[in-house]
This record gives sequence, structure tokens and C-alpha cells, in this order.
Amino acid sequence: MKPWIKRTLFGMLGASLLVGSLSACSSGHGWRHGQMDEQNITEMRGKMLERVGSKLELDTAQKQKLERLADTLQAQRKAFLGDAARPREALQALVAGPQFDRVAAQALVDAKVRAVQTGSPEVIAAMGDFYDSLKPEQQSQVREMMTKRRGWMRHRG
Repeated sequence: MKPWIKRTLFGMLGASLLVGSLSACSSGHGWRHGQMDEQNITEMRGKMLERVGSKLELDTAQKQKLERLADTLQAQRKAFLGDAARPREALQALVAGPQFDRVAAQALVDAKVRAVQTGSPEVIAAMGDFYDSLKPEQQSQVREMMTKRRGWMRHRG
């Protein structure tokens, strides 16, 4: 894999972790109770933006950059999911027959890689614009939040 692709993927992962960790702090957690529809996603996005804005004490320009980042990540998520309304069904179709469907699996992976390659420059730019607009103490808070959320799969306690 080319170095720039690795950096792009790690950059996307970092941006996703930031937004994911910040949104995980918000209440609701509708994803635990089934697939989220557009209304739930919009509500969760609004709560996340409000919570991050208040925790970091963002000014108006910073809030606009955070909203752009959220929009970009949401668009990237939609592009990554593609036409599959139910990604689990797409994976189950690979093992539906007597043999694993390698051609369909490779096509699925290729589509996901294309979506990441196509959308990653916008995600990286939006993440960079938001992060660079933060004051040093706000950047420190973001790093601290990411460190605290490192074990997001663990139970709190």
C-alpha cells in the first residue's frame, strides 16, 4: 500500500475517532436499539455539535468549521455504506452459497476503498480546518478527550 494511502486512512480513522468519541459522550445511544434512521442521526448530530461546542467553548467560526466537519463525515459515511441499505445482508450474501463469493467480496472491498480514497481529501481538509482553528488549550482538550475515549468498548466504572 502506498504511503499516502496509509496516511489518508489513518487520518480518516483519527477524524472518525474524534467525532465518534465526542458523539459517544452524548446521550441517546439509539444505535444500541436498532438501525438508526435519518431523524435519529440528525438528532444525534445536533446533540454532538452542541456538546462539543459547549465543552470546548467554541466561538461562531469554530462551530461553523465543526458543522462542516460533521457534514463531511456524514457524507463520507453515506458514500462508504454505498447502495447497501443493510450492510449485514451484503456480507451474508457472500456466504449464502456452498462457496465463499470471492468476486463479490473483492468488489465490496474495492467499492469501500474507492469511497475512502474519493472522500478522504475532504474529510482531512475539514478536520484540519476545524483543529487548526482551535486555540492551544482547546487542542489540548481534544487530545485529552481522545485519550480518555481510547477504550470506548470497555464498560465504564
